[in-house]
Amino acid sequence: MRFMVIVKSTPETESGALPSTEILTAMGKYNEELVKAGIMLAGEGLHPSSRGARVKFNGDKRTVVDGPFTESKELIAGFWLLEVSSLEECVEWVKKIPSDPAGTESVIEIRQVFEAEDFGDSYTPELREQEQSQRERIEAQQQK
Repeated sequence: MRFMVIVKSTPETESGALPSTEILTAMGKYNEELVKAGIMLAGEGLHPSSRGARVKFNGDKRTVVDGPFTESKELIAGFWLLEVSSLEECVEWVKKIPSDPAGTESVIEIRQVFEAEDFGDSYTPELREQEQSQRERIEAQQQK
């Protein structure tokens, strides 16, 4: 099972404040544990929303709204993509994330990633083949 572990933004992350060497070191050690356990597929921090945009969809109409966005608690500051055997295992790994030494409160959200079998009969053999082909091309591009 794959899970997206979502680090919610705080006023500090939205201000663009960079983490201290102490925090970066602790996170590096934690990431190394994930890699050694063979469960980390990806993990990145994100720039604040002031450096981003949103695209709103309404039928055929597209509207672009530049950041920053006001509700920092609804924004994402970073993520991990983990492959583990259960939600419970993912929760146990998330509980090991180093805390901010400044004591800043933060929220981590865990969401399971859809797998092909989750879509049932709607996910036809042709769609499976198309997705597999796309995944193979992406992997080849990343190896360049």
